[in-house]
Amino acid sequence: MYNLLGDLSVIEASSFVASPTAGLYCAQFGAEVIRVDQIGGGPDYRRWPVTDSNDSLYWENLNRAKKSVALDLSRPEGRELLQALVRATGQLITNFPAEGFLGHDILAAGRPDLVTVRIMGWADGAPALDYTVNNAVGYPMLTGEGPEPVNHVLPAWDLLSGAYAAFAMLAAIRRREQTGEGSEVRIPLSDVAIGTAANLGGIAEVLYSGANRPRLGNTVYGLFGRDFVTKDDVRTMLVVVTHRQWANLLSALDLRDAVAALEAERAVSFAADDGLRYMHRDALYLLFERAIGSWDHTALAAKLDAAGIVHSAYRTMLDAARDDRLVTNNPMFSQFGANPSGFSYPAAGAIGTIADMQRSDPRAAPRNGEHSEEILSARLGLPSVEIARLIDSGTVGTAT
Repeated sequence: MYNLLGDLSVIEASSFVASPTAGLYCAQFGAEVIRVDQIGGGPDYRRWPVTDSNDSLYWENLNRAKKSVALDLSRPEGRELLQALVRATGQLITNFPAEGFLGHDILAAGRPDLVTVRIMGWADGAPALDYTVNNAVGYPMLTGEGPEPVNHVLPAWDLLSGAYAAFAMLAAIRRREQTGEGSEVRIPLSDVAIGTAANLGGIAEVLYSGANRPRLGNTVYGLFGRDFVTKDDVRTMLVVVTHRQWANLLSALDLRDAVAALEAERAVSFAADDGLRYMHRDALYLLFERAIGSWDHTALAAKLDAAGIVHSAYRTMLDAARDDRLVTNNPMFSQFGANPSGFSYPAAGAIGTIADMQRSDPRAAPRNGEHSEEILSARLGLPSVEIARLIDSGTVGTAT
């Protein structure tokens, strides 16, 4: 946690991954993020993975350092309270439908300088999920070796959309500071996905060639990179991204003469051309398979590290969770026991490192409705007797 956004308050009305991620990143840099949910929790409140008590480990980590207000959003009075909170605060992150009670125009009628960041499925308002958008832009047909599509388990477009939404919120606030004008920024998952593919050259590539990129399994497109198996059966990924690394790799594996002979045979030079190494990977891989296969992984890793070569053995997430470098001795993590689930484990704080600031420990996720009374009093100025009436009527929920 860093207190860079301590003067910023944001209402978050959202569920699942992308929108909560945007709020999380704002909270990790010090913003007061007030998540408003249905009493009892929204559709993601029990999303897997869950504990034996059915507490979502997913939810409590995507919502760390936030405050929680619980309202019955099926009632007009509950919806009006959420609208009032948005107008009182001036900033909203949501993935609720654009045409509804959280429509920007409706909210801005009472707060002209309102900044809304809305994460959507498709730009036309049609629903979509990371997994369906990923299919639409073609990545499962690039993954694996075929002929069947291969879905990946990382919700990349959700995460990118969440990060982009947090950035968009700050950009829109800066514009408001300069002009006094509010705005709504819409961020469709479909546009994030296809825009990212275009930014990586993918759209230009297929239109230029008139064909799809071949499916390469674990081979890195356009570079020398692939998985290899050591003598003791450890599968490790090795990637060369600079010409210096290529020269160092040949020296480390004692392959300079063998590669020179291949260059002479094929009338090419691999020393300064990533593309040629990729094009002639069939012969190069055979040389490297034999060389790497003659080493145990521990000795090979030490040799590659000394040469500045990028590599990593394949591991499970449980391996990673127990790793000193990644988790156990990583200052981004702190052992945290005050979780709603009651389970104590290393929790991630702010991902960025600021050299002249102390990163504070991560904070707990709220319980549903934990801050309802506090926020309704502080933000809307409701007296305690009115808050009590709302609680008694079932319009407002609390953690107890």
